[in-house]
Amino acid sequence: MFPPSSSRVAPADGSPITGLTRGDWERAAGRLLDAVRPHAVPGHSLIHLPGPTSGSGRLSDGLEGYARTFLLAAYRSAHAGRHLADHVLAPYAEGLEHGTDPTAPGRWPLPAELPQARVEAAAVAIGLHESRHRLWDRLPDRVRQRTVDWLGGISDTEVPPNNWLWFKAVVAAFLRSVGAPHSTGDIARAVERTEEWYAGGGWYTDGARGPGQRRNFDHYNGWAMHLFPLWYCRISGGLAEPELLPRYRERLRAFLDDAAHLVAGNGAPLFQGRSLIYRFGAAAPFFVGALFDATPLAPGLTRRAGSGMLRYFIDRGAAEEKDVLSLGWHARFPPIRQNYSGPASPYWASQAFAGLLLPPEHPVWTAPEERLPVERGDFTRSLAAPGWLVSGTASDGVIRVVNHGTDHTPPDRPARDDPFYARLAYSTHTAPDLGLRPDLSGDPQAHPRDGDARAPQGPDNRVSLVDGDGALSHRSPLRRVLLAEGVAVSAHTAHWPVLGEPDRERWPAGPAVLTASLVHGPWEVRLVRVAEGTGHPVVIGGHALAAERPPEVTATDDRVVVTRPDGLTSALVVLHPPSGDAALSVRRATAVNAFGTFSATPVYEAGGTLHATAVFLGTTRDAALPPPPEVRLTAGSATVSWPDGTTGEVALGS
Repeated sequence: MFPPSSSRVAPADGSPITGLTRGDWERAAGRLLDAVRPHAVPGHSLIHLPGPTSGSGRLSDGLEGYARTFLLAAYRSAHAGRHLADHVLAPYAEGLEHGTDPTAPGRWPLPAELPQARVEAAAVAIGLHESRHRLWDRLPDRVRQRTVDWLGGISDTEVPPNNWLWFKAVVAAFLRSVGAPHSTGDIARAVERTEEWYAGGGWYTDGARGPGQRRNFDHYNGWAMHLFPLWYCRISGGLAEPELLPRYRERLRAFLDDAAHLVAGNGAPLFQGRSLIYRFGAAAPFFVGALFDATPLAPGLTRRAGSGMLRYFIDRGAAEEKDVLSLGWHARFPPIRQNYSGPASPYWASQAFAGLLLPPEHPVWTAPEERLPVERGDFTRSLAAPGWLVSGTASDGVIRVVNHGTDHTPPDRPARDDPFYARLAYSTHTAPDLGLRPDLSGDPQAHPRDGDARAPQGPDNRVSLVDGDGALSHRSPLRRVLLAEGVAVSAHTAHWPVLGEPDRERWPAGPAVLTASLVHGPWEVRLVRVAEGTGHPVVIGGHALAAERPPEVTATDDRVVVTRPDGLTSALVVLHPPSGDAALSVRRATAVNAFGTFSATPVYEAGGTLHATAVFLGTTRDAALPPPPEVRLTAGSATVSWPDGTTGEVALGS
């Protein structure tokens, strides 16, 4: 789809880092659109891509194929010549005629019939708005009326109290813009609930179980919670409430200041949260910020971030199947999909092409690329809303996140750990090892998010206790204790979920566990205090390192080092002898990691109540670690001495 990643244009061409220009984005959009056409039904109302059916069924998946690629077509046609725009939009105009015809073989499921259709209705509404003069205005009156009727069916439906509220509001805005009946209540509810979910600093939680219970943080901040409110304003124009556009612009501006620090030097976004099959959809907020004048980033940095993500995934096989996006992270990797994900779900990545709504002469497309924060130098950054410590290292471009605030779990009851949320650490270069999805059909209290839990899970980036059967305890819900510059602390009650036991209060529970993290460069000092007298050994796992051949392992008495051929290294070092017996090992796994077939995780296991380890993720030469930090434990506190002479301190309680 692009020239080889080693091919770079000259600095004078403006893209010395990624090599991608607006023309490359246009060609990528064209190839992605061309690739789905052979999978369309006669009439083009449904696009049935190859892959496993979602929980909503094949008909829903076909609608998803139409709606999400329609977004891409609308963005691509915005500044195209008349002939090209007509060519791109023609199958979608035909699809509207057949999809909204209740007698047609390829008719769409109604929003009242199928919840997933309520999502796709919003994509259709945005696509219609962005192609209004080239498609909507040229449709026969009967098709426009049927389209209005189909979209209007969303008004009387129930949706989850999260980003789905904005799907109804966006549809209402479009209906209002064409003089059709619409629900003002749908708009008011979305605006009102969004205020409850705003956690400050540009961050939203995607829904909440109760007031102030903000713990659902992930990429939905960018491709849903910021994007749809702003698109509501864009579609509404002068009919939007006057205070909303300035409010949402300022929040996106604050978010993008953080988001730029979550993009790796190789263009990878953070591997964390659900719906990761949307891949370069994580680039959407960067371009949306420029589109709405809601960004603190220079135009060249905006393009660098967005183009870096697009190139990262395309170079690694995201569209290797005849230019069709597969269900996966790099190439196809089915275990990453959620129950709601169908073959066309990855095309939510179309949101990244919102940059094509900017005219070719816009500075985002003409200014020279600028380096990402991680390319400018090492940094450590605290993100207050999600409870994350972020560290980036310029030498290898790796971004690491230590998580002491996000678990996607109601705080008032124990839950199964979701590997995409409840791990202690995430990064742009590693992913958690996944297990099999448990069957939760017999648990009437199970929330759909529990479908993301895996049992059994690997030990990577977990702090767990071990029961008599060797099972690792779960962490969620966690309780944030401290978040400051370079240091964070959280607490949880260890527990062991029982499949088939709906009463969570009857799950076996263990003692309270306090976990502290201090970060500096590629190191995280991970300190654990367990309540006295438990008898449960403690397991601490480092990052799971994955590759297409088994990573190399070296071990000594105080460390385990796992290395890939490219030098990326995951290691765990014992900093203080535990009071109980200790063992270091490597947990190997196959076909459970999105970054490669073979994965390996350094693991520490020891008895006692106080544990001090250092977790490393970075690039080494010949598996030689840089000097690790040192720790001094005193009554109720720990002092860490970093190799550069600086120190950090944290209270651990008594």
